[in-house]
Amino acid sequence: MVSMLMRSDPFRELDRLSQQMFGAANGTPARPTVMPMDAWREGDTFVIEFDLPGVHPESIDLDVERNVVTVRAERPVQDDREMLASERTRGVFSRQLVLGDNLDTERIQAAYDSGVLTLRIPVAEQAKPRKITVSHGGSSGRQEISGGSAERQAINA
Repeated sequence: MVSMLMRSDPFRELDRLSQQMFGAANGTPARPTVMPMDAWREGDTFVIEFDLPGVHPESIDLDVERNVVTVRAERPVQDDREMLASERTRGVFSRQLVLGDNLDTERIQAAYDSGVLTLRIPVAEQAKPRKITVSHGGSSGRQEISGGSAERQAINA
C-alpha cells in the first residue's frame, strides 16, 4: 500500500517544488484556498452552491452586511499525523460575493449537505415585475401622462 503512495508523478513533484519555492510552509499553501461555486436562478430565487468537502458544519460562518455575503469555513490542519501524502488543502476558506440590490438579503436560507453549502436568496419584492393598471374613460376619468422631468411630474401629481 505504501508503494501506491510513493509512485513518482513529475507534475505533482513540480507543483510541490513550486509551493516550497513560493513560501508554502508546513503543508499550508502560500495562496488563498479556493472555494469553488456555481450560481443560477430558479424562478424568483438565486441559488449559490459552494464546494466545501470535509468541512464540519460548525466551522461554517456566513455573514451578510448590506449586499455583501461572506462565507468562511475551516478544514483544520492535522499536526498530530505523519503525512505520507498531503494534497487536500487545509486551513481557512473564505469568499465574498457582492449581491445586487434586487435580492432580499434578509431572507437568505443556507443548508450544508454532503460537502456542499447551498444558499437560496429570494428576489426582493420591489424588484419583481408587476402589472400597473391604466385607467381610462370619459372626461371624468381622464389622466394626463407626461414625460417631463421628475420635478414637473411631482408638481402635476
